[in-house]
This record gives sequence, structure tokens and C-alpha cells, in this order.
Amino acid sequence: MQSATQINEQLSQTVQFPALDGYQLKGTRYFTTTPAKANIVVAGATGVPHEFYRRFAEYMTQFGYQIFTFDYRGVGKSSPKSLKGFDMSYLDWGQYDLAGAIEYLSKEPLPLFMVGHSYGGHALGLLSNHDKLLACYTFGTGAGWHGYMPLKERFKVQVVWNIVFPPIVAVTGYLPWSKFNMGSDLPLNVYKQWRKWCKNPKYFFADPEQQHLIEQYAAVKVPIYAVSALDDDWALPTSCRAFMQHYRQAQVSYVSLQPQDVAMKTIGHMGYFKKDAEHIWNKIRTTFDGFL
Repeated sequence: MQSATQINEQLSQTVQFPALDGYQLKGTRYFTTTPAKANIVVAGATGVPHEFYRRFAEYMTQFGYQIFTFDYRGVGKSSPKSLKGFDMSYLDWGQYDLAGAIEYLSKEPLPLFMVGHSYGGHALGLLSNHDKLLACYTFGTGAGWHGYMPLKERFKVQVVWNIVFPPIVAVTGYLPWSKFNMGSDLPLNVYKQWRKWCKNPKYFFADPEQQHLIEQYAAVKVPIYAVSALDDDWALPTSCRAFMQHYRQAQVSYVSLQPQDVAMKTIGHMGYFKKDAEHIWNKIRTTFDGFL
């Protein structure tokens, strides 16, 4: 008799696919045992390897959803041998990488949904092909400014950005994010741009070089369900609304969660996709079912 692990391995496949600019990315497809009714692409958080979303993927396949998780360039399986000297923009993850994943999935005759975690909610507005999505769920997406955080977290974040990281990055040439148990190491420009934009309550919408993004985000019409956990200090509802308001033409439904609402002890910034989050995943499933 096959074990659950063996069965899951048979229902998943490692794939390589091109970003819109041709950069080769790697990810994992999770398939159903019954005829699939839709695809879901997972747009992950900054520096979070795509394997983190495996439990969510395996859960959703039980209900007819095929899931695609992948690593952005410079992260995990899509990273070069060395990040030192690796040149890219933080925006590339949305406008090229996620857009490439959507093109890849669009070749199949199935409806397509998106689930975004943190940066993944930013990435939606960077897409040139967002019109290929039926609906989108975002979790823990906020404007990044420390002023939206509780006092203790605000102080900690400023210390890390302004005192801890700069000398380390100056020596390594990239952000050794993994040394802080935060995920995959990050390319230099991802660190620089992220640090710069998090200094402003309007995030990159305040950057003179990124003013074109205001109209670009306003063009998105995909229905969005924006979820914020009330114990997620990095992306509380105020921070979420500060960012999501730029999806001006989209119908944005805001959802605030207490951990006890979904039978969890804590959610934080990462708990949306941890093993005890089945109540959250079930809500995604039932919502997406309504579009089919």
C-alpha cells in the first residue's frame, strides 16, 4: 500500500517556465485526482520559498483545484548560484515572474484564480495580464510603513532596517535573510527598494520614479478579498487599506480575522498558510466556488 507521502509526490510535479522577459523560473504543480475545475496560482511573500505553501496546495487539490506555487527570481529554486551582483528590481517579481506564471497557466482551458501572500498582494497590480484572473485572495498585504505597526514592532523594524541590515548588506552584497530565519536570501535591489519604500506611508506610490503605478493599479478590475489578521503586526487592517485602496476600480472586500475566528491560537504574518489554517483555506475554496 502506498503511503500518503508517495501519493502526494505522484500528484505534484516540479516545472520550469519562463518569466515574461525570458528568465527561467522553477515551481511546483499540484494536481487533483478528479477532473480539475480551476487553477490557482500562489503569489508568495518576500523571500518565502514556494514549498512553504505545500500544505495549502495539497488541501485545495482535494476539492478540484490545481495549485501552482513557484519561486520568484533570486529566491529559492529560481536563484542563481550567487546573489552577489545579481541585478533585478523588486517589481520584477510581479511584472515578469507572476505574469509569466499566469501566461503559463493560461494555456490550459481552466478558470484561473490567484492567492497572494504579503508581496503577492502587491504583485497583482504589477501584472499586464490581470484580466486573465477570475478573482484574487490576498493575505497579510500592507503598505510596509512602520507607522502602521504596534509600538514594539515599530521600534524593532526600524532597528533592523537602519542599524542591523546596512553593514551586513555592505559586506555581502545581498541581504542574508536566511541568517535571521526569515526565508531565502534577498538580492541587493530587493533590499534597497523595499527599505526605501517602507519609509513612506504610501509605500512605492510616493516614489517619484514609480508614479505610473498609480494608474496601473487603478486599471485592475479583478474582485479582491483582502484578509488581515489582527495579530499580524506587519500588516494590520490600517496598513492593508492604505495599500489596497489603490485598486480603485476593483471590488475589494476587506476581512479582519481574530485567531479564534478560525480556530487558531495565533495567525501572525505567516499563519495563513500553516498547518492549522484549514478554516481559512475552506473560505477561499467556497468563495472561489461561487465564481464557477
